[in-house]
Amino acid sequence: MTKTHHYQVQLEWTGNRGEGTSGYRAYDRDHILSAAGKPPIPGSSDPAFRGDRSRYNPEEMLVAALSSCHMLWFLHLCADSGVIVLEYNDQASGVMEETPDGGGRFREVTLKPQVVVSEAFMLDQLDALHERAHALCFIANSVNFPVHHEGMGRVKNSY
Repeated sequence: MTKTHHYQVQLEWTGNRGEGTSGYRAYDRDHILSAAGKPPIPGSSDPAFRGDRSRYNPEEMLVAALSSCHMLWFLHLCADSGVIVLEYNDQASGVMEETPDGGGRFREVTLKPQVVVSEAFMLDQLDALHERAHALCFIANSVNFPVHHEGMGRVKNSY
């Protein structure tokens, strides 16, 4: 039997300057994302599309969702495999292209997780665990573009 999970968020547009959408330049793209019992996330569009650069845009949140999903699966798999991760950082990036009709799509996302483990022998398992995490990530399985990962690992206090 397949398990299903449901997610609900609220989006409130806060960019009405008093004239609504009377013109393309007459409103802000600001909005607030929220979910029950969680802090709100200030959103806007990318500055290239008249957005506020101090707020998260949907493209950043998509890259963040992929990065976060991969990390959570990776940590789970490491715990199950006896690999002790002490630190995990990712510098994820995505490439989006605009289409002539004004739309666009992501071409790819690259995750660059930097992992610190407690023992040298654990380094040999990291690539396989990243591959498995990628295969299991709900978000990566839901997008129609490639998600690459270029993991690096080191042992605590080894430089």
